[in-house]
Amino acid sequence: MSALVSAAGAPILTVQALRKSFGNIEVLRGVNLSVRAGEVTFLIGPSGGGKSTLMRCINFLDTPSAGEIVFAGKRLCHEDGNLFHAAPERLLRAARSEMPMVFQNFNLFSHRTVLKNVIEGPVMVQGRPRAQAIEEAEQILRRFGLGDKFDHYPDQLSGGQKQRVAIARALAMQPRMILFDEPTSALDPELIAGVLDTIRVLAEEGLTLIVVSHEMKFARRLADIIHFIADGVILESGPPDRIFDAPESSRLTGFIRSILH
Repeated sequence: MSALVSAAGAPILTVQALRKSFGNIEVLRGVNLSVRAGEVTFLIGPSGGGKSTLMRCINFLDTPSAGEIVFAGKRLCHEDGNLFHAAPERLLRAARSEMPMVFQNFNLFSHRTVLKNVIEGPVMVQGRPRAQAIEEAEQILRRFGLGDKFDHYPDQLSGGQKQRVAIARALAMQPRMILFDEPTSALDPELIAGVLDTIRVLAEEGLTLIVVSHEMKFARRLADIIHFIADGVILESGPPDRIFDAPESSRLTGFIRSILH
């Protein structure tokens, strides 16, 4: 768990009554969520329960249908009467750059080298000097054991290396928070440990993280708080010991039993 979380700390992210529908299918049905700076939050639950959709709505890769999101003091969307309002695209882009997402399938640019993948956001989105971005990217890549991969292309890397490049790309944005959407689900079992260790280091350094994962042992060891999501709502929330050792609902009890055995 992060040592920097303070019980009195103000939330960096608040989500209230968030809803998302795709046509007639309502995927999120009124989600409330609060994340404090330095907190490591895990979202667990059955497939199709709304975890990834919630992450994409927080990051505005998908536009919510209703509700309110406030990130770092800026209101990204809200409701006024029966009308839903999203912030201007300029503000959404700025917020997205401060909370990049690491995807389960890496989402690297296949036609660009590792180094160019990592500097893309800082240079093109944030407007930072290219030389500075290159120096910082090289430092991050060396730190993640990728110092000899600067000029490699994604198809020359293992799955674990691709995911570490994706994490380096997120970290190069100097984010206030990173979103991880099942970051190990596309990896072979022998490659998972390296990626989890990279995430653990970020958590120990006090970076705010939201992680969707089926790695329950990892969640129990790293999380400050776990939210169990099913059927488009958060059914239970609590610290790891409470969630795993004393679940209050039969739904959570059944989920834990099915995934741990």
